[in-house]
Amino acid sequence: MSDLPVELKYASSHEWARLESDGTVVIGITDHAQAALGDVVYVELPEEGADIDVGSEIAVVESVKAASDIYTPVTGEVVEINPALEDQPETINQSPYVDGWLFRVRLSNPDELDDMMNADEYLLATEDD
Repeated sequence: MSDLPVELKYASSHEWARLESDGTVVIGITDHAQAALGDVVYVELPEEGADIDVGSEIAVVESVKAASDIYTPVTGEVVEINPALEDQPETINQSPYVDGWLFRVRLSNPDELDDMMNADEYLLATEDD
């Protein structure tokens, strides 16, 4: 995990968030999470337009090992999902921080990003995993 992007914010449940210049936030799962899951074979994403609340189950990532719930680290409205994951869910394994993002949210409460961990804090939190 030495290549953990420092510009992202991280949740203890292994999601990441990236604030975009337009004020939306892109959400994905960390490299740590995708490695623990193994080969991703299916992704169930939220619907565009869905209102989501911080901490709620929002998506499911299925791998050859297990299915894992994805929790939203922010509150807002889903404005876009990653269409590439429908046909190529393995993109999450190959590029969890760039091409394997899950969905984009228009924030209701930007302060929620301040409650998330930075890269160093996330590394410390996952050392025991």
